[in-house]
Amino acid sequence: MVDKQRDFVLRTIEERGIKFVRLWFTDVVGTLKSIVIAPAEVEGAFAEGIGFDGSAIEGFTRSHEADVLAQPDPGTFQILPWRGEIDPTARMFCDITTPDGQPAVADPRNVLKRTLAKAADRGFTFYTHPEIEFYLLKSSTVGPNGPEPVDSAGFFDNVPGGTAHDFRRRSVRMLEDLGISVEFSHHEVGPGQNEIDLRYADALTTADNVMTFRTVVKEVAIEQGVHATFMPKPLTGHPGSGMHTHLSLFEGDVNAFHDPGGEYQLSQLGRHFIAGLLRHAPEITAITNQYVNSYKRLWGGDEAPSYVSWGHNNRSALVRVPLYKPGKTNSSRVEYRAIDSAANPYLAFALILAAGLKGIEHGYELPPEAEDDVWSLSDGERRALGFDPLPASLNEAVHLAEQSELVAETLGEQVFTYVLANKRKEWEQYRAQVTPYELATNLELL
Repeated sequence: MVDKQRDFVLRTIEERGIKFVRLWFTDVVGTLKSIVIAPAEVEGAFAEGIGFDGSAIEGFTRSHEADVLAQPDPGTFQILPWRGEIDPTARMFCDITTPDGQPAVADPRNVLKRTLAKAADRGFTFYTHPEIEFYLLKSSTVGPNGPEPVDSAGFFDNVPGGTAHDFRRRSVRMLEDLGISVEFSHHEVGPGQNEIDLRYADALTTADNVMTFRTVVKEVAIEQGVHATFMPKPLTGHPGSGMHTHLSLFEGDVNAFHDPGGEYQLSQLGRHFIAGLLRHAPEITAITNQYVNSYKRLWGGDEAPSYVSWGHNNRSALVRVPLYKPGKTNSSRVEYRAIDSAANPYLAFALILAAGLKGIEHGYELPPEAEDDVWSLSDGERRALGFDPLPASLNEAVHLAEQSELVAETLGEQVFTYVLANKRKEWEQYRAQVTPYELATNLELL
């Protein structure tokens, strides 16, 4: 199979006159990296990889073990549509290996592949379906009134001739050209806020697609003279940008979350999976919500989940069991609502899966569901119902992750150590800032 894919890549490069091939991978934080090679080098890259200094990439290697190889995955080959016919360019995602051919322990793609392999050993395939939100701003420059969105439209608004409408159409066409299927696109609640939902795929493909999606959105924004941001909460007083992700486990062609006789047609295995998500949610939040700004979204109201709870079609819950479509057993799924659009999808999906698998392995019991609006309850009512809060800050989230065996085991020692150090540094830098709020409220008064 791999040989056929490689042959297809080499033949396509020749037939389409590809001039450059970008080899993509991410650092531990999830920033996309790229090495550009000439077409003549692709066959050698398949055979031996492309070497580079891994110590120059955030979190990858220590200086004494710097040499790593980028091994292109031929199954991810696509021609980049925004390059057009001027110097046609293609891309492939890469797995990072050591010189002796072993997977690099700090490669986020490898972290996810390791976790998927554990699921496969139990007979499961993990599928994900992300709903990705982002803001379109007139410029990346912040004016005296803060970032300026491209419109003042709201949820599902149709804006004839509007920037967002044209933007989504262009982005969806470009994604489809890259082989990424889109299910929905629409204007979101915030001014200038948009959402594009990708179709279900296995988690590794989805993670690759999320990284490609961000690049496409940024490229289309540049093309149209606006700025796109995946910052979790760019505008005060308006909703943050999440990446609500629908999840399901399959055993072969059978949806393991579906049971026609179960409550909400949810199987016992599915209930254990949700219980695992709930129990481990606070400790994985430093990865699913990895920035200081992420907690402005989680605790900023609107529809972001702030408490550990689940519910049937309850949008105030952390985990939602969507309405089941009669006759469509494969649509049984659960939705994890904490993850934001700035997460590293490889690490986030790995930990979400690991938490769910832990619930299955140990038979965690699912607590009672949240039937009411969790946000409208008092603190006492939430405590009585067992709805514990998610971390309120990056500092708190890092502290919980640091104590987590699940996070340490899933990420591996090197990624775990780097993530903690990187996030502690971010918190320390944030804590040292004197903010406009402090100046506005204290400077004249005190």
